[in-house]
Amino acid sequence: MVSRIAIGVILAPVMAFFAGGAVAQATSTNQVGAKTDWSVFEDNNPRECWAVTTFKESVNTKDGRVVAVNRSDILLMAFFRPDAGGKGQITFTGGYPFANGSTVNLNISGTEFELFTEGEWAWPASAADDAKIITAMKRGAQAVITARSGRGTNTKDTFSLSGFTAALEDAEKRCK
Repeated sequence: MVSRIAIGVILAPVMAFFAGGAVAQATSTNQVGAKTDWSVFEDNNPRECWAVTTFKESVNTKDGRVVAVNRSDILLMAFFRPDAGGKGQITFTGGYPFANGSTVNLNISGTEFELFTEGEWAWPASAADDAKIITAMKRGAQAVITARSGRGTNTKDTFSLSGFTAALEDAEKRCK
């Protein structure tokens, strides 16, 4: 389960990102639910709710060898922002700046999706892609995200999807 500290550390940049560059907001410790490996958070200013989890396994390689690297929080999230029309937006932060111009591969039970990157963030190209990913996540057991850092490190992060559907439904219900 994602701790309140981990969410608090990462939330200000997440809020700024989804607000389209707005001034970073105060961090949130507004955890309102926990569903197996997923947590649910809710904020009122702006109105938003999200389901979030952290990795179960992470492997970092460079030049074909496993390497130790320092990364900040590694989170997979689904956001609802009713005032901005956001309904189930998927986002991933890898805990490092992604390589310029790179994409991130999201594999859910053999179905692959491409996420676009900017800085430390990755997300699908469209709301239709968000919906396809959410459908796959509801049916899947795990999500594997592979990416490349700006320093050339390849990362492979594995997330449990246990509790995803319940957490997503809880977040969505809170932000109708």
